[in-house]
Amino acid sequence: MIRFVYLAALGSAAVLLGAFAFQHLGGMPPCKLCLWQRWPHAAAALMGVIIILTGKARLAWLGAIASLTTAIIGFYHVGVEQGWWEGPTSCSSSGVSNLSAQDLMNQILAAPMVRCDDIAWQMLGISMAGWNVVASLALAALWIEAARRA
Repeated sequence: MIRFVYLAALGSAAVLLGAFAFQHLGGMPPCKLCLWQRWPHAAAALMGVIIILTGKARLAWLGAIASLTTAIIGFYHVGVEQGWWEGPTSCSSSGVSNLSAQDLMNQILAAPMVRCDDIAWQMLGISMAGWNVVASLALAALWIEAARRA
């Protein structure tokens, strides 16, 4: 059981370190949805530390919930990137129809530096948000197995 906790917690920590590496070493600042995806990974990694220190293995369900939460946010982000649905107006492009020149200028000046609907990086045709979904679902499976063995 503890082996699954280690793997899941280290997996979330690795995802976070990767995100920080893309940001600080790769010069790719995160968008709002990217930041939202980081918090559940931090919670899962912390949950792993708590379980290892206290031996309260039933808390592994909370790690599973955190991993599933970031997978859901990641899937939402993929949908925004692909144009399946609109993202938060604070980090997505909105149309310019029916806007005056002044309103358009205000929209441009108020826009965030990083848009949620732009794909900044992808591998094998899958964006970072998509890879987060894949990794988070795998980590959730580890957390669930740890919880079942508790």
